[in-house]
Amino acid sequence: MAGCKDCNVFQFCKCLRLLGNVMILVVLGLVALSYYPIVVSIYGPVLFDPKATVGQQVGAAFVVVWFHILGGLMLWSYFAAILTCPGHVPDGFRPDVDPEENPEAPVDKSDPRRPRFCRKCQKWKPERAHHCSICGKCVLRMDHHCVWVMNCVGERNYKFFFLFLLYTFLLSLMSMLALLPYFSEFFGGNGGEADDHPANLAVSFMAFVVDIAFSLSLCGFIVMHAKLVAANCTTIEMFEKERIKPWPYDQGLRKNIEEVFGTYWPMWLVPMHSEGQCTSEERIRLRSV
Repeated sequence: MAGCKDCNVFQFCKCLRLLGNVMILVVLGLVALSYYPIVVSIYGPVLFDPKATVGQQVGAAFVVVWFHILGGLMLWSYFAAILTCPGHVPDGFRPDVDPEENPEAPVDKSDPRRPRFCRKCQKWKPERAHHCSICGKCVLRMDHHCVWVMNCVGERNYKFFFLFLLYTFLLSLMSMLALLPYFSEFFGGNGGEADDHPANLAVSFMAFVVDIAFSLSLCGFIVMHAKLVAANCTTIEMFEKERIKPWPYDQGLRKNIEEVFGTYWPMWLVPMHSEGQCTSEERIRLRSV
């Protein structure tokens, strides 16, 4: 028990904030790890090799172009998730039903839409908002605090976080498939240019292993978050949803998706805000004084 009392939670939160700075370098390093063998070492030189066939050059161009497209979208989504405010409760917000003005009004404690007061922020918070101990603020439609993006994932940047997961998975999968023929040729006994470049082989092998690991792990995360989007639910609410039937925020598949990605579907996969996205923030602002 004494050990628990001596534990400084705020110091732990400070360490998590510092860890986020390191994670940016880790993400950039992982992109560079795949970029070198695919673009610089293996497929890039084929584009300028006079001995390469037209088919080989077309295939190499396909890999190089798509690597840059997916890599660009992945980094765009990543920095959008980092730099975009997740959405905080505005000063002066008051719930529609104020328990202080009507203390005898019945309150269903199992209802996620009930009025709640944050003791740390010392102000009311709207439905679906939660206090983040790391950020020190109440976050609208909070999903979780992510050290990878050095930010809370909330209403205004959840779309960017989801796209970051999606494009990282696609980039890892494409890199893994692009490196597979390279290793099949080498370990199949055909040798090839890899025999003359052991350093390139080592880097390529590291990238191949990392891409496999990220592809498998991110696949599970994407499936989980896709289900959450389809149900209009967050990671925090996922455990509440099992106890509350029917889930009050489920508006149907189409509207649930539009609440996160916007009403203009061509912009769903573009890491930019679109029309119809983050509608609750405007409603909350109108209720603030």
